Amino acid sequence: MRTRNLPTIDGGYWSAIVAASICGTITGDLAAGPLGLGHVRGILPLTLIFLAIVWAEKLLDWTTVAFYWLAIIVLRTMATNIADFATHDMKLSYLVFVLLLIVFMGAMIWADKFRVDATTQRTTGSNAGLPTTDWSYWVVMLAAGVLGTALGDWLADAGLGVYWASLIGIPFFVAAVWTAYRFGLSKPWYWIAIAVCRTWGTDIGDMLIALFRTVTSRPVALWVSTVISALLLTGVIYFWTRRNAAPVIAASSEPAVDKQA
Repeated sequence: MRTRNLPTIDGGYWSAIVAASICGTITGDLAAGPLGLGHVRGILPLTLIFLAIVWAEKLLDWTTVAFYWLAIIVLRTMATNIADFATHDMKLSYLVFVLLLIVFMGAMIWADKFRVDATTQRTTGSNAGLPTTDWSYWVVMLAAGVLGTALGDWLADAGLGVYWASLIGIPFFVAAVWTAYRFGLSKPWYWIAIAVCRTWGTDIGDMLIALFRTVTSRPVALWVSTVISALLLTGVIYFWTRRNAAPVIAASSEPAVDKQA
């Protein structure tokens, strides 16, 4: 994605990531349940929607962070269903599945260090180590969403329940983001913070659904929760986040002169 269409990584960005995690958790359950796509059938249409968003961002001469956040929501929705399929349908152990995801993400991040091409980020200072929004960025973002869903469900299913898991997630979220900035927001710390945000967002999303389930049916609870979380995300993006005035996340297709703008 082009730099001008990317959000600045600040407090608003992390708040929007959490809101997107909440929304994606709910839309994943909505797609699998009331929309009738299940955990597997929805992966192909969601993939096509994601590709359409990326294609539209390159084709249209628009300046908006909407492309980035729409892509994030679609991937988060897909991640919810992938994790639920693996842990609920396939009955894979949470421990084994989480470890596999951590190894996969670690391998992707490690391999990214050795990719040298014309699109690699060329920045200095505290932004130098951040990932570019190329194909590997979106693959790791999807994996982080799957990992966050599995971890969030694991915490809730381990006896904490969604309410306590949501509460416990607060200090972990704050600590992860603080540590990421404390160590210069390098790629590994950026992705750790993203995974923790995804985990917390999963439990908050499930908690929101559970709250509405006390007064209505699950389909209605999912629809109402989707609307509320979508409004929350839209509000955070509109009132808090900013477009990228500096190359915080570099864009793989942006001309070098524009990256310095």
